[in-house]
Amino acid sequence: MPYRRGLGAPLRPARAAGTYGFPAYWPSANGAGRNFDGREGDVTANQVTHLIMAVAQLVGVLIWPALILFVLVHFRSGFADFLDHLGEFSVKALGTEISAKRQEAVAAIGAAIGAHGLAEAGPGSAADPRDVAEALPSVRAQRRMEGARVLWVDDRPDNNRYERQALEALGLRIELSTSTEDALEKIHSKKYRLIISDMGRPPDAQAGYTLLRELREAGYSTPFVIYASSRDPQHVREARQRGALGATNSPQELLEMVTGALA
Repeated sequence: MPYRRGLGAPLRPARAAGTYGFPAYWPSANGAGRNFDGREGDVTANQVTHLIMAVAQLVGVLIWPALILFVLVHFRSGFADFLDHLGEFSVKALGTEISAKRQEAVAAIGAAIGAHGLAEAGPGSAADPRDVAEALPSVRAQRRMEGARVLWVDDRPDNNRYERQALEALGLRIELSTSTEDALEKIHSKKYRLIISDMGRPPDAQAGYTLLRELREAGYSTPFVIYASSRDPQHVREARQRGALGATNSPQELLEMVTGALA
């Protein structure tokens, strides 16, 4: 019977079981021992190791799908709970972010009311945060407004920084223009979903109406809001007759008009 040499051990029969019970060699047709590469002779420890690794990989390929199926079947309730909690966490995280942005918008509108001295100017101008919050769009409407590009035309943009901050907190993209000419150039090159304009820009005391007229004559139907120093009913009627959504000096009413136009 052929013999092979073990690692540091005396000669022993080659038919002795190899690692994990696999034979270390198999006999050829003429009875001579053959290595795993088909050559006659001794079988090395390296070859045994390679065979074991190959078998282990094959077993792994076959067993892993069955193991995964077993885990899913026997622990499906646990996985379901995990996925439910994960979804709930994601919704809560999104809700927290939206809530924080809405609080920022309320604070900014409140600051705008204070800056314009409108806290006692009548209905729609109260600085109470609860009243301001009521002017905010619903969460669903806010999502529809997110990303809308708005052109704000005012030769003194610092006067409206809080209003812009509120709108940006709600997800709007505000671009500024300080003149009628610049506004027209921007409108010809970009698409805006809303235009907000003040009224007087020297030397034109009715620059807001001038811009509105030129836009309508050019075929633009973009919603247009006059945000100036007056919300007198007569001025509101005139603005609407000229094709604007309205005219106001109230940050809260402005927010409501923007929501109505974009949501």
